[in-house]
Amino acid sequence: MNRFSLRTRTGRMRFANRKSIAVVALAGGLLASSLVANGQEVIPLYAGSVPNAKVSDIQESGAETGVLKGITKPTLAYFKPAPDKASGTAVIVIPGGGYGVVVYQGEGINIAKALAEKGVAAFILKYRLPSEAIMADKKIGPLQDAQQAIKLVRENAAKWGIDASKVGIMGFSAGGHLASTAATHFEKAYVENASNTSLRPDFQVLIYPVISMRDSLTHGGSHDNLLGKNPSRQDVDLFSNELQVRANTPPTYLTHAADDKLVDVDNSIAYFEQLRRQKVPVEMHIYPKGDHGFIFRHPGWMDPLFAWMKVNNWVKN
Repeated sequence: MNRFSLRTRTGRMRFANRKSIAVVALAGGLLASSLVANGQEVIPLYAGSVPNAKVSDIQESGAETGVLKGITKPTLAYFKPAPDKASGTAVIVIPGGGYGVVVYQGEGINIAKALAEKGVAAFILKYRLPSEAIMADKKIGPLQDAQQAIKLVRENAAKWGIDASKVGIMGFSAGGHLASTAATHFEKAYVENASNTSLRPDFQVLIYPVISMRDSLTHGGSHDNLLGKNPSRQDVDLFSNELQVRANTPPTYLTHAADDKLVDVDNSIAYFEQLRRQKVPVEMHIYPKGDHGFIFRHPGWMDPLFAWMKVNNWVKN
């Protein structure tokens, strides 16, 4: 593989040239029970009532394909690493789907298994999709679930053999927007947090992420599903996460394909630039080809991610 790297004082932007690799198909034909069975433990996200929820007769669907919608009862599916491999690091995995579905199998279960194999405790977040039918305020519902996931994992760290200072977040596509929202909006709690548990992820991993809600960058479906077709300028700016980067934003790993026709690579580049300017440690890998969802066509895409995690002591050397 030919590779060109651009290094800065706080970050590294890497461009890779890979030969085409055979497509890895998204597994289908799952039964609802198999989605649960793949996780070693399925944990309700909220012990009591779900915040910001409205009474609805909407039912969850999509278990047979691994692409979910109609989620009203968010959960975490815990994939536990083998004791001899465990690093103490945890990652909350947020699948994408344009804020219209959750690609639970391909960007959830498959990823959680790979993380657990490397000694990382993986928690797949099955989050509520923004909908006025089930939420009083749809734009904050997914963020509430992401914050609650961080809170739940951190508060149960000792029980699950996790280092509470090594809790990261990982998101794909619109799940990348949600992950980057959690990583830039942690100073305001959108969930009950009487114990004042830190809601800040210790690191963020974003794969072909939607970052911005601004018209020049955003993915239209994600924008409309989260904010509506005519949002206020205030909401657009608030959820354009490149505008929310601060010096305390967590260390970041970004990866994208330059030929992504669904979510423009400029989302990742804009975020990288803001992180670099704020002196937040950041590394980005841009593949010249692969389009959106390239993880299904580049089986080796996680190798540089694990190298980055080793350098930062989030996985064992």
